[in-house]
Amino acid sequence: MPSGHSALSALAVDHLGFGWPDGQTVLHDLTLAFPSGLTGLIGANGSGKTTLLGLLTGRLTPTAGSVTRPDDLGHLPQDLVLDVRSSVADVLGIAETRRVLRRIEAGEGSPEDFDRVADQWDVEERATAQLAALGFDDLVLDRPIRTLSGGEAVLLALAALFLRGCPAILLDEPTNNLDSGARERLYAGLARWSGIAVVVSHDRDLLMRCDQIVELRDGRAATYGGNFVAYTEQVELEQAAAERMVRSAEAELHRQRRELIENQTKLARRKKVADKAYAEKRQPRIAMNALKRSAQVSAAKLTETHRGEVEHAREELAAAEERLRDEDAISVDLAASELPAGREVLRTEDLVLRNGVRADLPVRGPERLALVGPNGSGKTTLIDTLTGRLEPVAGRAELRVPWRELPQRLTLLPAERTVLEAVGALAPSADTATLRGRLARFLLGADVVTRRVATLSGGELFRATLAAVMLAEPAPQLLILDEPTNNLDLASLGQLTGALRAYPGALLVVSHDPRFLEDIGITTTVGYDVEERSFRRSD
Repeated sequence: MPSGHSALSALAVDHLGFGWPDGQTVLHDLTLAFPSGLTGLIGANGSGKTTLLGLLTGRLTPTAGSVTRPDDLGHLPQDLVLDVRSSVADVLGIAETRRVLRRIEAGEGSPEDFDRVADQWDVEERATAQLAALGFDDLVLDRPIRTLSGGEAVLLALAALFLRGCPAILLDEPTNNLDSGARERLYAGLARWSGIAVVVSHDRDLLMRCDQIVELRDGRAATYGGNFVAYTEQVELEQAAAERMVRSAEAELHRQRRELIENQTKLARRKKVADKAYAEKRQPRIAMNALKRSAQVSAAKLTETHRGEVEHAREELAAAEERLRDEDAISVDLAASELPAGREVLRTEDLVLRNGVRADLPVRGPERLALVGPNGSGKTTLIDTLTGRLEPVAGRAELRVPWRELPQRLTLLPAERTVLEAVGALAPSADTATLRGRLARFLLGADVVTRRVATLSGGELFRATLAAVMLAEPAPQLLILDEPTNNLDLASLGQLTGALRAYPGALLVVSHDPRFLEDIGITTTVGYDVEERSFRRSD
């Protein structure tokens, strides 16, 4: 159905539905109005967040209902692609206006040029001010895009939306791959924004700054006023109420089943007495037959009534259980990964990376290190050097214990193999029964482990990959993680956090998420010294 357009700044959906041609329904009967301020859009991977953004922008067409959007709706996609041949002014959308202004200033402007400029005489000043507000104090408008970092490109694209004066903007995971400095600049920019902003994110610091949270779950949307803390508090209340409903429904089902059994027992006893009387011919046969038929009809009706009540109680229980959220945690027992306190894990000697950065980060025992630094400082280069994917310019690095790396992109497991086969290939000594038991601790049940990796949901694929890494042989005593929270939904983030807290080995983690680093118990920071161009431990 066609979507509506409005010159007003309204952004809303009315009885919105969407399904794919194969019959899969993604969204069902959504009615939402996005107010001014920041709305956080959350939900499990596959819940329809990106689909909803596509419907809001008009890239996708609803199968039911309608969308109302402003004529100038800004959109910052997750995988931002900018033309490397363009300039800052091109991205801001003011390059042509600047060229016209230069002609007018040189006395070569035509009447059409004056019409083109209209009320944009101060566009360069406004652009510079907008850039400065996002931390670009000295960014030249003619600067080529190819010279900017990925984080700077995201902030520049956001500045372009602000400069356009879009009444509403949509942002899809805007803080992915942003370092801490760039994140703070983005937070500050959104705090000054007075229009409508809808942001898909699992960044809890960003969600803490939201005015409301919209959660997509089972194809439907629920709106929670306030920030992420208010959302979690409300969800806890809902869960407690749902648990009470389940207990009540279970008790009612048990009562109805008991009454059905008691009723059937009574009817059987009465039938036995009636059959005996019939056999002894205590009354005329015609009367006895009539009584028998009447009793059978009454018994059937009574039994049917009780069975209906049991079925109703069963339906009530199922409805109550649907309100419960699946909040199971990963449970790991990895004794083989334990490390003595003095065991040498990582040795570095006069290490110089290929980008010229020096690194000195010896690791002993079950230490938990966070590798931090601005984008472009060489964190990934350091990880690649430590793991042997890159050769150093000078010095050496040696990992002295078994180690594994959790990849940022979940491509570790072969798509055509089952979960049992793929994980079992990394843990060859485990028999099938043992492996099934271990995978169950990662919330991968019997119905999942026999499926092909290609058929897994996002959450299942994440848990299978995490299981493959942690259950690998020899047991890893060091886990290396490079931006592990990127592209994880909040449920998977919580499961990863719990698994890493329980992990007894050493950790080396690259992350820009301070809450995540705190939650997994980081003990030491390896920071980047700009002046010395080196990575060093903070202790």
